Amino acid sequence: MNAQAEQTPYVHVPVTVSPEAQAFLATLRDPHLIPRFPEPTDIAGWEKLQEAAEAEGVARSEVLLRGIPHTVTPGRLGEIPVLDVRPKDWTEDGKVLVYTHGGAHTMYSARSTLGRAAIAAHSTGLRVVSVDYTLAPRARFDRISDEVVAAIQALVEQGIRLENMAIYGDSSGGGLAAAVILKMRDRTMGMPKAAVLVSPWLDVTSSGDTETTLHDADPNQLYERHTRFAAAAYADVEDQKHPYVSPVYGDFSAGFPPTLIQGGLKETNLSGFVRMYQGLEAAGVPVKLDLYEGMIHNFQDRIPDAPESILARRKMRDFLRLHLKP
Repeated sequence: MNAQAEQTPYVHVPVTVSPEAQAFLATLRDPHLIPRFPEPTDIAGWEKLQEAAEAEGVARSEVLLRGIPHTVTPGRLGEIPVLDVRPKDWTEDGKVLVYTHGGAHTMYSARSTLGRAAIAAHSTGLRVVSVDYTLAPRARFDRISDEVVAAIQALVEQGIRLENMAIYGDSSGGGLAAAVILKMRDRTMGMPKAAVLVSPWLDVTSSGDTETTLHDADPNQLYERHTRFAAAAYADVEDQKHPYVSPVYGDFSAGFPPTLIQGGLKETNLSGFVRMYQGLEAAGVPVKLDLYEGMIHNFQDRIPDAPESILARRKMRDFLRLHLKP
């Protein structure tokens, strides 16, 4: 009985997804087994968690990087550390894709998400600049978004025009990317030409319908054990509906670049994707909501060889080529 329970997948494995996705979904286990995240003020606890997550992320990146020819150069944009990732046979064209990595605002780094950045460079043919921003709770939302804005401003000072720049973020990095756009717009700095938000965490308050209805379908993390604490490390409760924390509450009528939102139907964040899409569309912003049957959070890099992931990356490439025209 126990052996049978051990072999039972935590999530429903639909026959409507690819064999590669089915095989991966069958390996996923109950997120209740993930230890609870620390309290927001427990710096030592967060540092211990971040160290473990960093090691796991580096190992995962090493797997993703196999067979992806690229070059990576550590550097700084202003005072902000970055990794400059370029695909094979890249030639200077003045175009840059700024990447803000995910990790619930509290985990990973440009180094441990290098695999994701390299896949993006390989898939799109673009130079990718991955911003190594300070993690919460060492920094809060305003400082973190300021760091990304500063990196973008340094690129502009180097001669990269905003019309030749797009921003790409996944998970919490997707929410951060949207927040950075709003902050730049509000400061009348201009905005990147396009945005790609992959499985974005757009509302840290867990207000969306699918936070409840898909609670047991998403094997990523649990709000009550994990993301609630990460959200509080990122922003005080009274600030969590600020658009620079949860961009879904933003006013898009003052402008926002063309946006591609990608995600899966098993994600508790799904309501955020839909609400963001509706808000952008209502404001007249060109936006595409690109959803995938049976897919989980960040499926593009977690199941990189699945047809669904290959298709999603192709659509991301085509979207960026459309908006970053020669």
